[in-house]
Amino acid sequence: MTTHVPVMTAEVLEFLRPERGGLFVDCTVGLGGHARAILEAGAARLIGLDRDPDALARARDTLAPVGDRVRLVHADYRALDEVLDREQVDLVDGTLADLGVSSLQLDAPGRGFSFQRDEPLDMRMDQRAGSSAADLVARSSERELADVIFQYGEERFSRRIARAIVAARQTAPIETTGRLAAIVRRAIPRRPGRRPMRIDPATRTFQALRIWVNQELDGLDRFLEAAVRRLREGARLVVLTFHSLEDRIVKHTLRALERREDVAARVLTKKPIIPTDDEVQKNPRARSAKLRAAERLAHG
Repeated sequence: MTTHVPVMTAEVLEFLRPERGGLFVDCTVGLGGHARAILEAGAARLIGLDRDPDALARARDTLAPVGDRVRLVHADYRALDEVLDREQVDLVDGTLADLGVSSLQLDAPGRGFSFQRDEPLDMRMDQRAGSSAADLVARSSERELADVIFQYGEERFSRRIARAIVAARQTAPIETTGRLAAIVRRAIPRRPGRRPMRIDPATRTFQALRIWVNQELDGLDRFLEAAVRRLREGARLVVLTFHSLEDRIVKHTLRALERREDVAARVLTKKPIIPTDDEVQKNPRARSAKLRAAERLAHG
């Protein structure tokens, strides 16, 4: 069974202040680690959203001890407004969005998020919806692949990789993580005498495809505005990101909301909060995490 360690739990609780009680929302409930900590710290109730049905099933097990204080909903975090409207909730006392890929998704066989195993190239957080990574790799043009790998993976060799993918798929479909990773590695030039790369050469391409498949950056700014608007006065939004593209959007959107009179928010983290060295040592997946938070001021 996958062991999931929620990232920066102490910092999340410090900013959310669930000891005040009230209703909280975990917009990416995952395996339920943060949600359980929020409830155990004093929140009266919690609504948990996730678009991954497998994660929700595991979250139900994690949150079983808190029983009817939790309402779990199969929904994308960007559907926050619609979910709260359906639940007949106007304002909430705190909201969390952990935008990272969960341990379940990374480790569970058959999901295709990682190249550590050779398995079907899927990468969908909700395997019941949308196109898989294999589908997109099969039908996208060389230019589109290059743009995606460069934009979402910040990969300097994106054009070489896209060219190699298009050439390889003419021989046989690219349907597994192992084959794609091998194609990417061969496409990146090796320079004699230079140190080996710190990360696997396929890492940035896999990140780019995952973001593309799940449309992870689409609508993130609109979600942040909706989340702030649905906060009660004095309530807080906490967002955890795991790569620079997400963090950049969160940083700029929260700063923009702070300047708008119709939203009345205050950014609490002028610089992102990062995990302690001790946490990173115990949980290496926390190393790239960044936490940003904002507080809702008086409603107009």
